[in-house]
Amino acid sequence: MNSSKSDFTQGSILGKLLPFMLPILGALVLQAAYGAVDLLVVGRFGTTSGLSAVSTGSQVLNLVTFVITQFAMGITVLIARYIGEKKPQYIGALIGGATIIFAIVSAVLFVVMIGFAQPIAVLMQAPQEAVELTSSYVRICGGGIFFIVAYNLLAAIFRGLGDSKSPLLFVAVACVVNIAGDLILVAGGAAIATVTAQAVSVVFALFLLVKRELPFKITRQDFKINTHCIRALKVGLPLAMQEFLTQISFLALCAFINRLGLAASSGYGVACKVVNFAMLIPSSLMQSMASFVSQNVGAGNEKRAKKAMFTGMGVGIVIGCIVFAFVMFKGDLLTGIFTTDAAVVQNGYDYLKGFALETIVTAVLFSMVGYFNGHDKTVWVMVQGLVQTLLVRLPLAYYMSIQPDASLTKIGFAAPEATIFGIVLNVIFYLWMNRKRNNL
Repeated sequence: MNSSKSDFTQGSILGKLLPFMLPILGALVLQAAYGAVDLLVVGRFGTTSGLSAVSTGSQVLNLVTFVITQFAMGITVLIARYIGEKKPQYIGALIGGATIIFAIVSAVLFVVMIGFAQPIAVLMQAPQEAVELTSSYVRICGGGIFFIVAYNLLAAIFRGLGDSKSPLLFVAVACVVNIAGDLILVAGGAAIATVTAQAVSVVFALFLLVKRELPFKITRQDFKINTHCIRALKVGLPLAMQEFLTQISFLALCAFINRLGLAASSGYGVACKVVNFAMLIPSSLMQSMASFVSQNVGAGNEKRAKKAMFTGMGVGIVIGCIVFAFVMFKGDLLTGIFTTDAAVVQNGYDYLKGFALETIVTAVLFSMVGYFNGHDKTVWVMVQGLVQTLLVRLPLAYYMSIQPDASLTKIGFAAPEATIFGIVLNVIFYLWMNRKRNNL
């Protein structure tokens, strides 16, 4: 590992941030791609009920994956902090303890997803024709949950070490495996292909980790609950809780839309795949910002941490404007990639018209969230996320869905409205945090 490239405390901020961010973005693109391929293949070669099943089932899988990713953020932040503080000897114990915790989480998720697949499908208000297929999708993903959790833990370790290229490599391998599996198995095997792809990526990641020259050692004694993993838990748990409730709100939104019929349900599922791609720039900014800021906080360089946040905002806004234009004015072409059903294409585009502004405002919000994560202010990140989700996005989306003239465009607009509200909250907290620091 090149220590100069992974040292974020010196040199040009943009020159260090972009090379670290781009592989994260690449990994997210590929991860979104092999999720989208499930929908694309089923949409092209399967049935409308199969499309709805994969759409609804993937919402459940997204909940699990995103929560685990945020939970693992505590590992990323703390590894970066130890590197900034020149204390790499603590990293082994951190990883060992985290492995035990994530194994327990995997076991719980396995039982829930296998044992309650059908109730989950019913709770999601999957159309009657798609309930059994949705249950199968959730059940198969639950069977492979250990691989999904392991992948996210390994990715968090590499990124905490300042290495964002390795996760890109093993996601690329997984993407190839998933595409091949989808084309062979189509609707009934979309979940099998996804789980197999995750398993391959985990094996490849472990191989890279073993072969890598690391700045720390892991011993058998490290594999126990210890103070380091508990510290990471305190950072990651609020983020996981916030993400869990946010994703629950999206599942509720999916249930609202499922009541509008099969075409609306499938259209929303297709739109969500486009949304996943549109949100990749802000997401990669948030993940890279957390590591970048945490290293500088550990080195006592707060001024550089602030500059990194504003640099990230600038990059995100510029690219967000380009993405906005595509989503707003060419959304029908984007949804048309996943299905040939005209009604589904139009419903997906209708949702995207309302959502489009989110591609710009989220760049600002996520840069600030990454900055706060790097400062261990994850309780605040949880609070602001819950406020904007529970008080703005979800109530507004529900209200729009029960109107006589309910439209996916109006429902979609709830997302940017909530984000703008969140930005206001975060600006207030940022000013308060700086004033408090200056008074010390």
